[in-house]
Amino acid sequence: MKRMIDHSLLDNAKMNKKDEFYTQLIDIEKELTHYTHLLKDKIVYCNCDNPDFSNFWKYFYDNFEKLGLKALNATYYGNDAYYYRYDGVNIIKTKLVGNGDFRSRDCVKILQESDVVITNPPFSLFRDYIRQLSDFEKKFLIISNINAITYKEVFALIQANKVWLGINFGRGISGFIVPDDYELYGLETEVKKTGERIISPNNCMWLTNLDNEKRHESIELVKVYEGNEDEYPFYDNYFGINVNKTKDIPADFSGVMGVPVTFLHRFNPDQFEIIKFRKGDDNKDLRINGKPTYFRILIRNKTAHRSNIEKIVPQPSLF
Repeated sequence: MKRMIDHSLLDNAKMNKKDEFYTQLIDIEKELTHYTHLLKDKIVYCNCDNPDFSNFWKYFYDNFEKLGLKALNATYYGNDAYYYRYDGVNIIKTKLVGNGDFRSRDCVKILQESDVVITNPPFSLFRDYIRQLSDFEKKFLIISNINAITYKEVFALIQANKVWLGINFGRGISGFIVPDDYELYGLETEVKKTGERIISPNNCMWLTNLDNEKRHESIELVKVYEGNEDEYPFYDNYFGINVNKTKDIPADFSGVMGVPVTFLHRFNPDQFEIIKFRKGDDNKDLRINGKPTYFRILIRNKTAHRSNIEKIVPQPSLF
C-alpha cells in the first residue's frame, strides 16, 4: 500500500505533549550506518532514553566494541529516574536527584561530560532541546518532525550551516512504537506479531551536525529558466521566482528562487546558499497574484553564471 503523509499524527503529539514515540531499531541502524566512523572513542549520551525500553540504548550497547565507544550514557524523564553509564564492562546505575528532565542540573552535567547526543527527543519541547544542544556546542543526531525546519531556532542554524538534515527523511523513517493506550489512528498503522503498535506519520527527519555524504552531493539541474519563464512566476513581494519542486530548479537562473521546505534534504552548501525563509520584503508571506504560497525557502544557485542575470530576469514591480 502506498504510504501517505498524515501530518496530524506528530502535530497532535506536539499539541497534546504526548511524546511517547519510540524509535524502531531498524531506523536507528539504517541512519547510524552513515556516522559510525565519527563515534570512535566518543561518549554517546541518549538523554531521553530508559534502557529498559530504548532501542537507542540497545543499539549502542550491542555495538559498543564495534563502534569503539569510550562510554555510553543514558537518562530519561520520570518520577523514578536513573542515570545509566556503560563503559564496555559494567553498567553503573545511579539515582538522579531530579526527574531526569534533559534541562535538569544532573542531566546538564552529564551532557557537558558527553561528546555526542543521539536520541529521539520530546517533540513538544523541541525548541528548548535544540537550543540547549546549540548552547553547549554538542555534536548530535536526533529525530524531529519535519515542521521543526520552520522553527526560527532551527532554521537559523540550518542557514548558518551549523545543522543539516540526515540521510533518511519522510518515508525513509518506517514508523514509531507507541504505548498500548495510544489510539492507533491515521492512514498507516500496524500491530506486529510481537505486540508492538506502530504508527507511520511519514513526516519526520533526522537532524544533525555530524557530517554525512549526502550533504556533499550536488543536485543535477536539468531544467532551464530562459524560454520557460511562464513556469517560474515572480513573487508579488520579493524579487525572486517560485519553484514548486526541487527537481524543477532551473540551472541557468542566478537570482533568488523560492523552493519547498523539502529542498533541504538535497541541500549542498557548496552548490546553493540560503537567503531567508518564507517572508517577502514586506515581512509578509510570499505571494503570487495576491495569493500566499506554501512555505518557501529562498535560495540562490552559487554555480549559475551571474553574467546572464540581466538578460534573463525581467525587472518586475514588487508591490
